[in-house]
Amino acid sequence: MTVRMGNVGIVVEDLSAAIDFFRELGLELEGQGAVEGEWAGRVTGLGDLRVEIAMMRTPDGHSRLELSRFLEPAVIADHRTAPVNSLGYLRVMFTVDDIDDTLTRLRTHGAELVSDEVIRYENAYRLCYLRGPEGILLGLAEELG
Repeated sequence: MTVRMGNVGIVVEDLSAAIDFFRELGLELEGQGAVEGEWAGRVTGLGDLRVEIAMMRTPDGHSRLELSRFLEPAVIADHRTAPVNSLGYLRVMFTVDDIDDTLTRLRTHGAELVSDEVIRYENAYRLCYLRGPEGILLGLAEELG
């Protein structure tokens, strides 16, 4: 069984400033664009959404950070000033070989899908968000092809 980290997501207000900051840190801009549409709303459980994203990559190519600026729906909470010992995070995405098998195994530990289904994005991925222990939000992605 293979499991590897897909990316970690951070929601920001100023996407350009965040890109500049993480470039200064040493990450490389892998790509930037808009995400919207029925598939995106279904996988996140947010319904109709529009978000600008920038994918940052570590120089070794092994880790990615997804910076997101939500246009719709509006951001509903702000945790940026919380101290480092505060509970929670946005989400961590994991890439897995078999999303169905992984969900079956995680459900035995109380995991529940945020949406009622695994979503196929074009011919590239099958995706879902799920809540794990204490409501922790995870994403799972299975690469297709």
